[in-house]
Amino acid sequence: MALGGLSALGHAQRGALMPWSAVMLGLGVALYFALPQEPGPVGYGVTAALLVAGVAVAVIWRAGIGPLGVGVAMVALGVLAAGHRAHGVAGPVLDFRYYGAIEGRVVGVDRSASDATRLTLDQVRLEDMAPERTPLRVRVALHGDAAGSAPEPGSIVMVTGHLSAPSGPAEPGGFDFQRHSYFLSLGGVGYTRTPLMLLEVRAAGAARLFHLRMRLSAAIQDRIAGQPGAFAAAVLTGDRSGLEAGPTQAMRDANIAHLLAISGLHMGLLTGFVYAALRLGLALIPVLALRYPIRKWAALGALLAGAFYLALSGGNVATERAFIQAAVMFAAVLLDRRAITLRSVAIAAIIVLLNRPETLMSPGFQMSFAATAALVGAFGLLRTLQLGAAWPSWAKAVLMLVVSSVVAGAATAPFAAAHFNQFPVYGLFANLLTVPVMGSVIMPGAVVATLLTPIGLAGPVWFVMEWALIWILGVAEWVAAWPGAVAAVATPPGWMLGVVTMGGLVVLLWQGRARWLGALPIVVALINWNGEGRPVVLVSDSGGMVGILSPEGRALSRPRGDGFVAGVWLENDGDRVAQDGAAARDLWRAEGAGRASDLAGLRIWHATGRTGAEAAAQACATHDVVILSEPAPAPVPVTAIAALLQPRMTLAGHLPVTLYPDAGCLVFDGPLLAQTGALAITHRQGALIVTSARMHQGDRLWSPPPRDRGQ
Repeated sequence: MALGGLSALGHAQRGALMPWSAVMLGLGVALYFALPQEPGPVGYGVTAALLVAGVAVAVIWRAGIGPLGVGVAMVALGVLAAGHRAHGVAGPVLDFRYYGAIEGRVVGVDRSASDATRLTLDQVRLEDMAPERTPLRVRVALHGDAAGSAPEPGSIVMVTGHLSAPSGPAEPGGFDFQRHSYFLSLGGVGYTRTPLMLLEVRAAGAARLFHLRMRLSAAIQDRIAGQPGAFAAAVLTGDRSGLEAGPTQAMRDANIAHLLAISGLHMGLLTGFVYAALRLGLALIPVLALRYPIRKWAALGALLAGAFYLALSGGNVATERAFIQAAVMFAAVLLDRRAITLRSVAIAAIIVLLNRPETLMSPGFQMSFAATAALVGAFGLLRTLQLGAAWPSWAKAVLMLVVSSVVAGAATAPFAAAHFNQFPVYGLFANLLTVPVMGSVIMPGAVVATLLTPIGLAGPVWFVMEWALIWILGVAEWVAAWPGAVAAVATPPGWMLGVVTMGGLVVLLWQGRARWLGALPIVVALINWNGEGRPVVLVSDSGGMVGILSPEGRALSRPRGDGFVAGVWLENDGDRVAQDGAAARDLWRAEGAGRASDLAGLRIWHATGRTGAEAAAQACATHDVVILSEPAPAPVPVTAIAALLQPRMTLAGHLPVTLYPDAGCLVFDGPLLAQTGALAITHRQGALIVTSARMHQGDRLWSPPPRDRGQ
């Protein structure tokens, strides 16, 4: 009976099931990353068996429950693809703080969160470290005397600096920089304050393209001075090292930061212009237009232009994803198929996920495909309704611009809010003022300037492009300065974004009136998007910062120190106050060598430095929880605390803690926090539950191995 119902349901959706294969593949990838530990040989064996069984069902019962078999096979394929990729990029990661000589080849230049120039090095050599323990890549921020250094791409450089393993999440369940770094083969990150020493200048293999990209970036910035030139270099070559933090933040606040990334918009504009120009030029030659498939020739030319743009930009994930989407579209033209359909979007998603499954977890993938799928669905609906069919051409163009901005903005808003904790209130207005300029002036101008530069006629084109770039930056600063331009948004529970995504997919992909049932979970999720699940207490993995949630916002224990972590906490709370403002909230009081606060009957004491650690035993006499940045004196490690603080506090799982039995005090000190990562205390069923970042990470390839408390 159940199989018959599934078969009937499959028949009702016949012809519209192919995009669901991409969804099932994505579910498999998401399942792999959600596992608490690596599947292991048995797990992978079972998954492979499910893949084979799903394919067999799809082949044998193709007319019946075949789609169900395809779905099972795609989920299994997603798990296997993600696991294969994770094992394939494995590399050494530093397990201690390194200081000494760092030698490597420059393969990346960008800017850090603090606006410092940052180098990515491969072919790494570290002093007195065996090759098998040396990271494949490291990233070094240039401060002090090293600031402003700009080594030639592909150069071999040496510098004395600090390196350590990539840090874990700032809070349990937060963005996992360790996982992000793992898939980039980054085994160490750090900084230097000493000048770089250039050992050798060479550019071979892939480094040649990087060298060309940076030379073109420099040439563009010579043509267009200041931040407009840096903006042009970012758009045309992918080099953001010249962009300052101010203009970048203004573009984020105005919701036009997507213009900086070489993504689907830029790739589409570039390849679309090349396609239109080639097709028009060939159509002007009657002997070619009447005898040959000039449409396909133009598509092939646009595809080659997109491939060159991909190679020139460094082939990062966002650009690679954009090129695959464009390639699928032009391949459809070459095969005489409709170029823009949900089927082509699904094919692009499948290719991207099989190539780099980890991108599913990135905001770039989620926002790019959400916008693309929503636009395809919306314009398909407009064609069905014949909306604007009788309007003049200029009115149709305005309608398309407004509809595309509204639809893309609505589709990406939940993802932007969840990942970046903000909603640009005037983003639609800013996009209407800037996207047409990008599409009609900057990207076509780049193609024309490239063609005219060899004959020395590109000057007027660069002049027009400069004013277009100034316009976009001016709009960003103008809109970002408006009162209430950005609404802060709290991070929702992890499940909520998944519910919104699945609801949107049902609305887009399901056939029939039942598709509108997908709107129900979206509405429910958005109504409950209020941040009430935020942890009551957060503790940094260094022990240097504690934040307690109050009605006025999170009160921080210190106005300085652990600034990055504190900023992440406040952003995730949807709180745009600065760290010193959060520390000024009246919740902490000075007490002895540290600061104290009361929470739901629990007395919390926090101290940093050796002086605070020496006073820990005394603080335990009058407090329930003591948090230290240094090792506690003479700690007594235990693995559970069954009755000490019940029913007020419970430790989730087997979180190791330090207990002073005589005083009845729970101690989280520096060595413990280095092992567990950041801690969170949340309300659950009337009790306070303690969880750690390491518990959320699980025992995965990218999570650090357990360390001895003494290390």
